[in-house]
Amino acid sequence: MSGRPLDVLEASLGEDVTVQLKGGEIFEGELTGYDQHMNLVIEDEDTTIIRGDNVVSINP
Repeated sequence: MSGRPLDVLEASLGEDVTVQLKGGEIFEGELTGYDQHMNLVIEDEDTTIIRGDNVVSINP
């Protein structure tokens, strides 16, 4: 896996990820989508759309 952020997201599609936001909030679920701005779609019990500029880290 390449170290470029969008390559990591592409390789993580369909996998469970942990996303930490600037305010300290943490989301866990399946990464089902993203765009060039690193906006994320995470699905668990609900579907959550996370704006990319709020993301601190994504752990596949």
